[in-house]
Amino acid sequence: MHDALIADLTGSKGTIRSLINQELPLLRDHLLRLDAESRRDRFNGFADEGFVDRYAKKCGGDGTIIIAFFAEDGSVHAAAELHQPDLHIDSLPEIAFSVESHLRRKGIGSILFKQLMQVARSLGYEKLRITTGAQNQAMRALANKFGAHLTFRQGESTGTIDLEQQTDTAAAPSRPIAIQAGTANPLIAFNQACWNLFLRMSGFNRAA
Repeated sequence: MHDALIADLTGSKGTIRSLINQELPLLRDHLLRLDAESRRDRFNGFADEGFVDRYAKKCGGDGTIIIAFFAEDGSVHAAAELHQPDLHIDSLPEIAFSVESHLRRKGIGSILFKQLMQVARSLGYEKLRITTGAQNQAMRALANKFGAHLTFRQGESTGTIDLEQQTDTAAAPSRPIAIQAGTANPLIAFNQACWNLFLRMSGFNRAA
């Protein structure tokens, strides 16, 4: 999305676009800038610098799609992540969000949420899973805004979002986002091929 549009919507100049593997250090730096409470909410527990570094590198190899808010200096200050489902029959793609404190309550989380749902639809997903700490009120409010029905269990709030029901204007993105070359890497296609093979062998189809 263009800088002018972001500024009009949020009052903060910057760009929202997908993050490519070479930019993963920017995600790491963003996550490390989160205050202690925000980082604990994001990972639902303690996450030191080593954990965050390993996490960012892992995102580069497992097909995770990241849409980020880039400031004018090129640094990342908010991110939405779409993690591919594993090969369990009931597995769903999972989403996660993080916004630095100086950008909260400006609508950036909502924009990222809308863009991430658009990407998920383009990949053929029908539902998304969201998990957040029970004390993360901002994330719970954002998830509820987009139709997630969260339940509390063992210190976590978990829920699903039905993308087929997200047809109102609140769920429609302001402007389509282009996924950068190299973001939707071949691992995603590999995961989807494994899914299709697994479901065929198990006697299920994708819509089941």
